[in-house]
Amino acid sequence: MSAAFDRSRVRALLFDLGGVVFEFDFAHALAHWGPMSALPAAQLRLAFSHDEDYQRHERGELSSSQYFDTLRRKLHLTATDEQIEAGWNAIFRDEIGPTLDAIEAARRFLPCYAFSNTNRSHHAAWRAAYPRIEPAFDQVFASSDIGLRKPERAAFEHVCREIGLPPQALLFFDDLEENVAGARACGLQAVQVRSPEDVRGALRELGCLA
Repeated sequence: MSAAFDRSRVRALLFDLGGVVFEFDFAHALAHWGPMSALPAAQLRLAFSHDEDYQRHERGELSSSQYFDTLRRKLHLTATDEQIEAGWNAIFRDEIGPTLDAIEAARRFLPCYAFSNTNRSHHAAWRAAYPRIEPAFDQVFASSDIGLRKPERAAFEHVCREIGLPPQALLFFDDLEENVAGARACGLQAVQVRSPEDVRGALRELGCLA
């Protein structure tokens, strides 16, 4: 862990949410939509992807209704917006308690921020599902609010400006390699999270956790 970042430069912590602070699984959305689709289950899985429309939705460029229209066409769904949204928000699973506990403890020593690629429907759903999350952070940056998403360089630059620190002063935690690489390319220090212990180990090295 010591080779991953320079602790002497860290002045704030920045965390991804999905896959770091809570679990999610799109298989639950596909299972919900299965009875509404003309496609067999295997084809339904292939038809759903994090494509350009998905990314535009996360930047707030498509409304939920507009994005659900694209899903209705691509997934051959006979369903209302409300039925599609119910499946869309079925992805959220358990809160990752050990990580959230560690963040709450670390905040006594360093400011803690979150940066999530999320759309407005998902944002509302996880806020309701996990009431501990937003109070654990000084600020939560949502891609659908700022119009930028990870791993875009402009997204990380925007977050750094809003926090008011140079990139190298932020230690970023994310479960996706592409987001970690994007953060590092922008100058942030970063840790790829494969388990809660990756977060806890880094926080212990910083002196934020016993």
